[in-house]
Amino acid sequence: MSTAASTPSPATAAPITAPASRRFWPEGWWRVIDMKIGIIPLPVYVILAGLIAILVQEGEIKPDGPTMIAVLAMGGFTCAEIGKRIPILRNIGAGAIFATFIPSALVYYKFVPPQMEKAIIDFTKFTNFLYIYIATIIVGSILGMDREVLIKGFLKIFAPLAIGSVAAGLVGTLVGTLLGIGAYKTFFFIVVPIMAGGVGEGAIPLSIGYAAILGTQQGVMFAQVLPPVMLGSLTAIVLSGTLNYVGKKRPHLTGNGKLQPDADEMKSSDAQAKSEAARAGIDPATIGAAGLTAITLYLLGVMCHHLVGLPAPVAMLFLAVFAKLASAVSPRLQAGGFVVYKFVQVSMTYPLLFAIGVALTPWKELMAAFTLVNLITIIATVGTLMTVGFFVGRALNMYPIETAIVNACHSGQGGTGDVAILTAADRMALMPFAQIATRIGGALTVTGTLIVMKWISG
Repeated sequence: MSTAASTPSPATAAPITAPASRRFWPEGWWRVIDMKIGIIPLPVYVILAGLIAILVQEGEIKPDGPTMIAVLAMGGFTCAEIGKRIPILRNIGAGAIFATFIPSALVYYKFVPPQMEKAIIDFTKFTNFLYIYIATIIVGSILGMDREVLIKGFLKIFAPLAIGSVAAGLVGTLVGTLLGIGAYKTFFFIVVPIMAGGVGEGAIPLSIGYAAILGTQQGVMFAQVLPPVMLGSLTAIVLSGTLNYVGKKRPHLTGNGKLQPDADEMKSSDAQAKSEAARAGIDPATIGAAGLTAITLYLLGVMCHHLVGLPAPVAMLFLAVFAKLASAVSPRLQAGGFVVYKFVQVSMTYPLLFAIGVALTPWKELMAAFTLVNLITIIATVGTLMTVGFFVGRALNMYPIETAIVNACHSGQGGTGDVAILTAADRMALMPFAQIATRIGGALTVTGTLIVMKWISG
């Protein structure tokens, strides 16, 4: 019997369809577009890179919102991605370090086109990009905390901060003296600037006070106190990133962003209300309302600064805490605030660090501090501050890694340092406590130091 009749001819054979896993369009393309550099889809990244190159060539890089979003996102996530892919360094916060300090070096060595540099500086300074970020992070993280945990955390954090600051001052001064720098120079021009609260609220008022007391020019004093601020912040970033790695290996030492154990949190009415709000779902209007609430609290902080002189971020911090403790914000809006906080943390952190690196991090001053004796003294100061915070926090039933990281923020570069330190540590929820360490701790350090210097000089 012939088999020809039972065999379909080529013309009538059923078409052979390629498996879905082998088709490029659209499934293959979707896999490509789901590949990301940071949060940027790979094809979008390539297109943006080409567009930015053309805009630079045509001299059309301007400090407007759309252009700067593209430039800062490209720069920030590229630098962070490089840091995250380097063995060993990626475990100690290299993403945050690279996103901050690579652009600073690129600017100094003239690898950033002047027009782009100017546009980034203008955008960063005139839009107050940093304080928009800090406002949403602080308000979102505070609204996301349990009320009891918040109260206990704010009361307890001052102990490791105060004890750590005194110990760091003593150890840093001793180390610098033994290395031949001298006690006076070590204390006033290395140790104190590290813990003064950054540049705007620390180095500048400190240099003004020094100049007035010593009868010298403020610019000369500023040039001396700025390098330890920069290198102290870098040291805190590296050590905090290291603690993040330690926390992954020793999970009993960390609350992964929580300052203290809260085993009874779910029994509180506040936690139950938040849980019910979360189950109800958060609509876009609620998220928008939460963002506007954060901005409103910041503007109220600015008003407080004009009225009583309290730094705007600190005033905003206290207002947010008061709103939380007084139950002035509904559970639904609190949940919306937490969504805003997470969105800002994921999408804005590395672009912000890139902007800080270009606009606010002078590479020359950072390199000026890289002498061996300065480096040892600065590491001893910051290391002591964090080590004491670790053990005092543990003694007070707080998570030691979290308290050490909060103490590290006392040696950071102000608000910009807080962002970099907490990013390297992957502990952005600690921003409210970091602001206490930076703003209040820095203000007390500057005030006390100027009183001591005047007393010694008088």
